[in-house]
Amino acid sequence: MAALTQSIRFCTAHDGVRIAYASTGQGPPIVRAAHFLTHLDFDLGSPVWRPWLTELSRNRQLIRYDGRGCGLSDAATSELSLNVWLADLEAVIDASGLERVSLFGCSQGAAIAIAYAAKHPGRVSSLVLLGGYARGLKHRNPTPEQIKEAQLLLDLVKIGWGKENPAFRQLFTLLFIPGGTAEQVRWFNELERLSCDPEHAARTLAAFGQIDVSELAKKICCPTLVLHARGDARVPFEEGRLMAGLIPSARFVPLESRNHVLLEDEPAFAYGFGEVSSFLNEHQNPGHHQQAFPGLTTGELELVELLAHGLDNLQIAAHLSLKEKTVRNKVSVVFDKLEVATRAQAIVRAREAGFGARSLR
Repeated sequence: MAALTQSIRFCTAHDGVRIAYASTGQGPPIVRAAHFLTHLDFDLGSPVWRPWLTELSRNRQLIRYDGRGCGLSDAATSELSLNVWLADLEAVIDASGLERVSLFGCSQGAAIAIAYAAKHPGRVSSLVLLGGYARGLKHRNPTPEQIKEAQLLLDLVKIGWGKENPAFRQLFTLLFIPGGTAEQVRWFNELERLSCDPEHAARTLAAFGQIDVSELAKKICCPTLVLHARGDARVPFEEGRLMAGLIPSARFVPLESRNHVLLEDEPAFAYGFGEVSSFLNEHQNPGHHQQAFPGLTTGELELVELLAHGLDNLQIAAHLSLKEKTVRNKVSVVFDKLEVATRAQAIVRAREAGFGARSLR
């Protein structure tokens, strides 16, 4: 694969906060829900995150963004909550002009992705969750020792996060990549300092504990793949297993690793991302459909699929969470590209090309 290059843009969230997002690769779109510790510019040369970006951009268009208060996005003075993070994801997807996407959620990004898929079922073709959880610490019936440990971590963040000396941050780093090399640990220590300031880091960690998408997870209707490392020191393996059990028909893949963030040189990395690639190819890539109508975008191909099922504009609008007028305009564009004059002609062409064979979810 050629060296990664990215295009960085900004969109505006519901409360005026500017969110930085970037695009790498080409192909069917996959959007990574924001998680802690990212920096769009810094990550591209990272020995930790770059391998992830390379894999997710392989034969796909990867859209990722810095969460509010992190990386290149604006600082956030308002509350931090699941609803706010969900609204930021909605803003990024809308600004990208994407009608239907696959979602990738890592760590707390899994909960954000679940919330989006539950709210916009027609706009999510598949869901991949790695090292995630449905319940923050507050909702896991924590022991007194676990509560003390969480508070101690918050205090360490407030005291030492922004210091040049990485001693305080190193403890946090080793929860994420206990198997990291000296270079990877050094880079992750620096990422923590660059990604956000101590106050925001502490507020973010506290807000993570309040997350609970257990009920939303039960509403997911798209194909879902859940992966989790058995020895994950940051998010317990049981939380990943629980999340997979809540999502109807989700496939669960245990990974033999003790790293929360999989590292490129460990077997679990190749195995895990191999599973992700196979899953996305099955549920995301238009394949022969794209070859049949090479002039159509991924969103237009999805529209042809719905036409082939005999859905009218109102039904398509409900399926894609769009306005009926928007669907009507998009259908007209598709008719022009297919060189047909009527809906019946479009349906015939679509079915002859193999559309309409798969079940709608």
